Amino acid sequence: MISTPAQGMRIFLVDDHPSILDALQTIFIRNSHEVCGTATNLEKAVQALETCEPNLVVVDLSLCGESGLDLIAPLVERDIHILIYSMHEDAATLRRALQAGAIGYVSKREPMPILLEALQHILAGKRYISPLVALNIESSSFTHTFQALSEREQQILALLTKGETNAEMAESLEISIRTVESYYARMISKLDMQGMKDLRKYAIAEGR
Repeated sequence: MISTPAQGMRIFLVDDHPSILDALQTIFIRNSHEVCGTATNLEKAVQALETCEPNLVVVDLSLCGESGLDLIAPLVERDIHILIYSMHEDAATLRRALQAGAIGYVSKREPMPILLEALQHILAGKRYISPLVALNIESSSFTHTFQALSEREQQILALLTKGETNAEMAESLEISIRTVESYYARMISKLDMQGMKDLRKYAIAEGR
């Protein structure tokens, strides 16, 4: 769980559309979050972030010829969380964002409550992937090793990618926590991995 102001998160916004920045700033403030700054490109973002100390940076991926992906790693090194807010919904782009260190990914086609839901998950220390992005992941072509898993194992791997805890998985699937852990062991064996660390990396890398 991340350290945040009592009233909500301290957020910095990066998007090359001023109208989107205005809309996000308004909705976040109305929902008890603080917006400490905004930027329309990477240079301005880097400059502003030298003095602004956010808990979370919400960044678009397409910034007038630049990529928001380039902002992720440097901010992760400073222990600042990154939430991608983009029109890109494909599994490959999601995979690159998560590998770079983003904690959340929300499609701009989602209704605003989804974005606010993402903030609540991040506030609780959980990764969040919005429904439209998750839908594209499920229909993507990364199936070679994934098909070695049973239907139940695939469900658990999908929940793992979304950042759910063992207890949440157990409740969602109506099984015990010990059973969830047993499935982990089977999946690690089937995928020829060393342990849970490898399984979590696989879930992120394959966009599942």
